[in-house]
Amino acid sequence: MPRQSENTTRNMTSGNSFKQIVLFFIPLLWGNLFQQVYSLVDSIIVGKGISDKALAAVGASGTLNFLILGFAIGMTRGFGILFAQCFGREDHAMLRAYISAAKRLCIGISLVLSVVCILALRSMLKFMQTPADIIDDAYIYFVIILIGIVITVLNNLAITILQSLGDSKTPLSAMIISSLANIVMDIFFVMGLGIGVAGAAIATVLAQLFSFIYCFYKIKMIDIFDKKNYSDAEINGKNITFELVKIGIPVAFMNSITAAGGIILQYFVNLMGSGYVAAYSACMKFASLFEQFGMSAGLSMMTFVGQNMGAGKYDRIRKGVRQGLLLATILNIPLALVQILFPEQLARIFLSDPEIISYCKDFLPILGISLFALGWLFVYRYSVQGLGNTFVPMLSGALEVIMRLTVCFTIGRASFRGIALSEVSAWIGAFIMLMITYYVVMGLKSKA
Repeated sequence: MPRQSENTTRNMTSGNSFKQIVLFFIPLLWGNLFQQVYSLVDSIIVGKGISDKALAAVGASGTLNFLILGFAIGMTRGFGILFAQCFGREDHAMLRAYISAAKRLCIGISLVLSVVCILALRSMLKFMQTPADIIDDAYIYFVIILIGIVITVLNNLAITILQSLGDSKTPLSAMIISSLANIVMDIFFVMGLGIGVAGAAIATVLAQLFSFIYCFYKIKMIDIFDKKNYSDAEINGKNITFELVKIGIPVAFMNSITAAGGIILQYFVNLMGSGYVAAYSACMKFASLFEQFGMSAGLSMMTFVGQNMGAGKYDRIRKGVRQGLLLATILNIPLALVQILFPEQLARIFLSDPEIISYCKDFLPILGISLFALGWLFVYRYSVQGLGNTFVPMLSGALEVIMRLTVCFTIGRASFRGIALSEVSAWIGAFIMLMITYYVVMGLKSKA
């Protein structure tokens, strides 16, 4: 069987930059949107197939999931910056060396996280005031997720490798395969075998395994990873593991810090009562959905900037970032208008109580007006990361937490609108910080 060539990869250092960005962006966006839809379907299966308490138990581990898995997945995304830069300058030997070291790091860190977090899990759930009637199910569910964390992280590493080489189509296919497999296995384990939340967790881990196998197969089919076609000399003079840790750990911490910001807002909303909690949950479902457009534009820029940084094409980077900002702006216009003009109609999709819907009418328009800042935040954040600077984006995550805390303590406790302003203030503050950083870094590159 003939091996495939590098036609699944995309060298973004030449050709029409806007076309390159859009062609990479479209599969990435569809993958992210598909994942959101799958998440809703998965919740329906757990809620209807087991019970509302089972759904609550799975949801109770969601924050920990974001904190722990978000850290590990953020680390792999940081590694992708070095992969993209090597691919851009066509240093395939160093690319292979980075990937080899990254695999070892992912396995080692995942195993440590798995053991430590399993030992501390019940204490963490109690610290988060998890209700007594769901804590056992929450514990069982997340223990299984943690046992499979190595598979999850390796799957995300494989996806990162492909995306760094400009291939966003294969990760989309992998996501569709794994999501459909997850739904089928959810139905089998939960409704067929009746093994409850444990079945839902097993289905999630196995779905990640299917995705990893598919992506790994596709990677092995790329010429530059065919051992018959290359013979690397030993790469000396570079501490590869240290470089990966240096660039990957700040991205990992940024993810965890961002999760902490979400916990802060949830805490203040919980103090307002169950009606506001329901309204906030509905509003944030839309926020999570609508942010995928700007986030996908930003992730496209990380690959584009990373490859062109490796090739030393700074003028092309500037042009591409301007085009990325334009793309994010155009995409967010209809999304912002929907939130501003039709908040009640959106809220009715999830809610029926008129009073709770009225809370959303105060919240969603504020998110809509500020959606442009969020899109620009993603473009600048991932562009700065593509340039090889992951420290300032980590600080921007800390700034988001500070902004949320400050606004929450001043006006967030007094009104639901204050909670919305706390969220968007974090977006605006981080956007300004990252925009300034991008232009300072690019100015220094021009003088170098």
